[in-house]
Amino acid sequence: MKKILISGLIAGIVLLITSVLGLYTIIWFFPSLAAEYFNPVFDGQSERYILYYAHPFVISLILSWFWDRFKNLLSGSFLTLGIEFGLVYLFIAIFPMMWLIYSTMDLSIAMVATWFVFALAQGIIAGLIFEKTNPLTT
Repeated sequence: MKKILISGLIAGIVLLITSVLGLYTIIWFFPSLAAEYFNPVFDGQSERYILYYAHPFVISLILSWFWDRFKNLLSGSFLTLGIEFGLVYLFIAIFPMMWLIYSTMDLSIAMVATWFVFALAQGIIAGLIFEKTNPLTT
């Protein structure tokens, strides 16, 4: 349990940093895409922004548990494990959610695609961190 919590917290910190960097990257390099966040579908109430900053910790703690439970089913090198873990996360959790979001909300495919790519990056980064902090048992 200790390895799950420590791995999850480390990954949470790294994912928080990458989330903020990803947000600023979108603003700097894709301003028209960033402008879509002014769509009324998004809630701009400042008291809920803490949920945005808590999200990487929620994701990383859940993924840390998932990693600990299923890590022995994965195989390969360090980088291969991270990519495989990211892809598993992408296809089990993210693809169905992005499908649902795109089909029910008035959002562009470009916005949903950036979320999809960012989720893949989160999964790969988390997998690499988990492999270092809670490695496979052979």
